[in-house]
Amino acid sequence: MLNRPKNSLRLALFYCFLLAALGLFAFLTRTMQPPDVSIKTITNKTINLSALRGRVVLITFWASNCRSCLKEIVHFKSLYNDYHQAGLEIIAIAMQYDRPDHVVAASKSMQIPYDIALDLTNKLAVAFGDVRLIPTTILINPNGDIVYNTTGIFDLANMQTRIESLITQ
Repeated sequence: MLNRPKNSLRLALFYCFLLAALGLFAFLTRTMQPPDVSIKTITNKTINLSALRGRVVLITFWASNCRSCLKEIVHFKSLYNDYHQAGLEIIAIAMQYDRPDHVVAASKSMQIPYDIALDLTNKLAVAFGDVRLIPTTILINPNGDIVYNTTGIFDLANMQTRIESLITQ
């Protein structure tokens, strides 16, 4: 009889742990929706993010004076060249403090083939979760869900795998 309360307590603790684990799993595997924003590029093109549904979208927040960001441009160009025809869109959003003339100069000197926007009012950084650290990369699947978000230089092979799996869905 003395074991019965101990077993009941153990069983109750087990169920509490199980519920907490399921809650954590649900939280960690949830998908987030990107903001429904309109993005104006340096070439005066307007991109409505919601209009890109059905395509894989890669968004990077960067600055022309960020060494890590500049190193990543080679990776973004490679991804664009390899996957754009298959449905990948890349949008680079320059941070509010980045001088527009520096962004345009970097775009030209590095021959960036994908869309570049200026976030002059910080509206886009705030809309995407108050982005403050760069580089920040956000991957959106064809259903319009954010499926990956990272800060710092991303791993190219990992990103290629993620994009390939989304394009073939």
